[in-house]
Amino acid sequence: MTLADLEWRVIGEATDDGPTTMALEEIAAETAAAGGPATVRVYTWPDVLSLGYNQDPDSVDWAFCEREGIGVTRRPTGGGAIYHDRTADLSYSIVAPADAVPGDLMECYRLFCDPILDAFEGIGVDARFVDSEYEAIHRPACYLRALHPAHDIVGPDGRKIGGNAQYRRKDAVVQHGSLSVSLRPERHCGCFTGKPDTDAFRERVGAVDEYVDAERSDVVETLRATLAEWVGADEGSWTDDERARARERADSKYATDEWVRRSP
Repeated sequence: MTLADLEWRVIGEATDDGPTTMALEEIAAETAAAGGPATVRVYTWPDVLSLGYNQDPDSVDWAFCEREGIGVTRRPTGGGAIYHDRTADLSYSIVAPADAVPGDLMECYRLFCDPILDAFEGIGVDARFVDSEYEAIHRPACYLRALHPAHDIVGPDGRKIGGNAQYRRKDAVVQHGSLSVSLRPERHCGCFTGKPDTDAFRERVGAVDEYVDAERSDVVETLRATLAEWVGADEGSWTDDERARARERADSKYATDEWVRRSP
């Protein structure tokens, strides 16, 4: 089986709270594994800090997040925390049954990042995988960690503009990623204890609107259309059953202190 053999749906742009956003990906993996459609989607978070799977909750400035109305959840993927909102960040995910994708992690990353690089090209941004590891500036912040050629994408001046992460179940693979559309370093850095320097953030992180004159809506549509074309996806949506299961999964897992504030 290959990706071309699958039935695909494209969903987006949609916005859900942080726990539901992560729960929907888990439900999509269950759908794909059970023989339902595989999913590509484009989504926007509300103001949310998503922690990496093994991240220490003490690295979060919880008072700042509460004061600024920033929700906090935890991803099932590794890496550091990412501040997401409707302005600065745009996210995507690809969900497919495990037997349709390469078993080698690096090969799968390259395959799933092809449409992301194509989308940057469509927007007019000269983006590429970083060609060497960069030293970490602030490990708790994903965009300030050491850059890796496998999954970190940089703009024409070498600043990080996108990151990707993947997790594998026995029967399905989920890759999700974040694209930097614009920068809000004060809010991003403010989410952390130890307050990473905003100037250092600007030196490490780039954004689409710094490289090209593009409306956010055009960036969203380019990414959605590129993902859909990549796999020949039909326009789709979540079923009522998937929505109900996602709400239940969000309440029982992704919104709980046991998940969000657990120590590594």
